[in-house]
Amino acid sequence: MTNAGFPQISLSEAEREIDAHIFARHPEADHEAKLLRVSEALAMLGDPQRALRIVHVTGTNGKTSTSRMIESLLRASGLRTGLYTSPHLTTLRERIQIDGRPLPQEDLIRLWQRVAPAIHAVDAGSLQRGGPRMSFFEVLTVLGFTAYADAAVDVAVIEVGIGGRRDATNVGDGRVAVLTPMALDHDGYFTGGLPGVASEKCGIIKPGAAVISAMQKDEAAEIITAAAADRGASVFWEGAHMSVEARRVAPGGQIVTLRTAAATYEDIHVPLHGDFQAQNALTALAAVEVALGDGIPRSLDPDVVARGFAAATSPGRLEVIAADPIVVGDAAHNPHGIEALARSLHEAFGLTKVIGVVAVLGDKDYVGILDGLAPILDHAVVTRTESRRALAIDTLAAQARASMGQERVTVAPDVATALAEARALAAAHGEGTGVLVAGSITLVGEARRELAAQAMAPVTEATLPLARGVQHGASDGSAEPQPA
Repeated sequence: MTNAGFPQISLSEAEREIDAHIFARHPEADHEAKLLRVSEALAMLGDPQRALRIVHVTGTNGKTSTSRMIESLLRASGLRTGLYTSPHLTTLRERIQIDGRPLPQEDLIRLWQRVAPAIHAVDAGSLQRGGPRMSFFEVLTVLGFTAYADAAVDVAVIEVGIGGRRDATNVGDGRVAVLTPMALDHDGYFTGGLPGVASEKCGIIKPGAAVISAMQKDEAAEIITAAAADRGASVFWEGAHMSVEARRVAPGGQIVTLRTAAATYEDIHVPLHGDFQAQNALTALAAVEVALGDGIPRSLDPDVVARGFAAATSPGRLEVIAADPIVVGDAAHNPHGIEALARSLHEAFGLTKVIGVVAVLGDKDYVGILDGLAPILDHAVVTRTESRRALAIDTLAAQARASMGQERVTVAPDVATALAEARALAAAHGEGTGVLVAGSITLVGEARRELAAQAMAPVTEATLPLARGVQHGASDGSAEPQPA
């Protein structure tokens, strides 16, 4: 099939050319000027972000899952939705979703023809001033805002790429600011410890906005309180205004009772695992109540809540990506995320032994990640992804041996080899042993692609006797995530 924009090539070929152009751009580096570049490009396009009703989501962990649940609840409420998240596991178009589906190829190509002249004009101006071209995340943000305005969505759920105040997405005016749990991450970006992290992330709080905050450490909570007061924003806190009243493991996820500022919703099925996903569900529900109530929490029909959560997915979060032996992928990539993973893995799957496939990006706290994985892994196969940001194998292996002991660590040169070795070890240990892929979002994406390429047997409840009900899936392809 060909297309109107590039009649001589197929839609897939046109998409690959656009992807190649976008990902040939450098990651964000000139953080102070990126808002200017994004604003300039959007101004040339008529400022589409100003036409959008935005729910803006930031935090250290849980941003993507929370964003996806917010979008699903809004869509169940009968609204046309946009969802902007990063990174992606299969296709670039996953980052720009409309009504729960990745941007269609035809729309990507049509919109690219519209935004490309503005992107190139801003590139030329920045280079003339001695600055860089727009980064790929800046370009994607311009494309996303344009796509949502073009589709006339009722609400756009926008996940911050990194931080908040200086993030490319902060050109939008989020009337609802959502803050998931904050912790130390991206040491080269934030300064001032946890207060510095919180200060940067609070940059998405706009004057008069409503703020939904998950439970935070005192240092972060103080910064949030001060930022909200300074901007005349109201804050709804987990603990004070909302809470997870009850949760229990169930087939396909968990059953939760959620108390918000507007209502209590009993026995809601959330098809995701772990206490952290119950917390994310609470935060998402409270955000939707405030968004639909124009800043004042408005209770939702229980059937809408049930449908919204039932349709929610979070690929790469405690996701079964292969069977026999079971392979679970989790995108945890900092100590806080690893801690949540460790709490939930046994609850979800009941594994008696766990073989890990571990790779970490170079800007992450790999010591903290490995120390957090050590108590739950019987053996670790360390490797590196294809990402240019990947930590060297020798460095990762040395720390893995320090954290777990020499005899519990094997080194593999690439993800495919690591998966083969880990699955062989799991098979040798017999029933009850599984493989955990963790440490990097890029790693999970490569593992999904590799296992799909091997044409693994379809994952079903029947083939996963150890799984206590999980989100299943396998797909192919992954590109360099930014930022994560």
